[in-house]
Amino acid sequence: MLKRFPRVSILALFCFFPAIPLFSAEASGVVESRGALSHPESKASLNEIDQLLQKGAFLEAKMHYQKLIGQNPSAEDLKSIRRALEDLNMKILFSPIITSDSFLYTVQPGDSLHKIAKKHTTTIELIKKSNHLSSDTIQSGMKLKISKAVYSITIDKSENKLILYSDKELLKTYRVATGREGHRTPIGSFTVVNKLTNPTWYKAGAVVPPGSPDNILGTRWLGFSLESYGIHGTTLPETIGTDASEGCVRMLNQDVEELYAVIPIDTTVTIVD
Repeated sequence: MLKRFPRVSILALFCFFPAIPLFSAEASGVVESRGALSHPESKASLNEIDQLLQKGAFLEAKMHYQKLIGQNPSAEDLKSIRRALEDLNMKILFSPIITSDSFLYTVQPGDSLHKIAKKHTTTIELIKKSNHLSSDTIQSGMKLKISKAVYSITIDKSENKLILYSDKELLKTYRVATGREGHRTPIGSFTVVNKLTNPTWYKAGAVVPPGSPDNILGTRWLGFSLESYGIHGTTLPETIGTDASEGCVRMLNQDVEELYAVIPIDTTVTIVD
């Protein structure tokens, strides 16, 4: 970590991590990986959704998932449908598919990913993932999908979960770890003020480098406007879903990497009991 971010040394005393990987399975796996549903009508609908996914009709499949949720399925079925929908949400987000909260941008002479991301309040990582770019090199005339959504985060300490929203739409829910007894994660509304990849942990009497099994910050750091607190990865994945940190919000490394790619600086984070 750079010395201009000394707060991370303190926050290391406050944090740990959550869980959820990037969507990388075949389209049909969205449904199949969730297991069979109990209600016959739900099963029939999922077969139809699976066919849509096989054809790459992701937006139509999403509407079918939303319709299923509105049909008051059993609690068990509802959980499976929501998880499948959230996986599909992220697959759509990280694809060139244009949605109501994105648009097609034509690269202008002199443009760079940094300049485009800053102008449209998004991230370089999201532009690259959404357009399947393997490098930062772009050329004038290229067409790029750009997100225009306002992202926000809600952290529910009672359930140890983090919810990512696009405008007011729930995109994905992640399991996290929050503060233990005596070091409870503070409630309130904050903003993300800095983002670091592979942060160094400056703890009392030692400097723990990135990649060390002793570096509890994991692979990403999202610092809050409340000094010394933030969201980060972890080296203790078994603590996810529990009250285990010193006050920060822990995520699984693959989950915090996904979240890091989506949210820009100044994203609002609301923490509730």
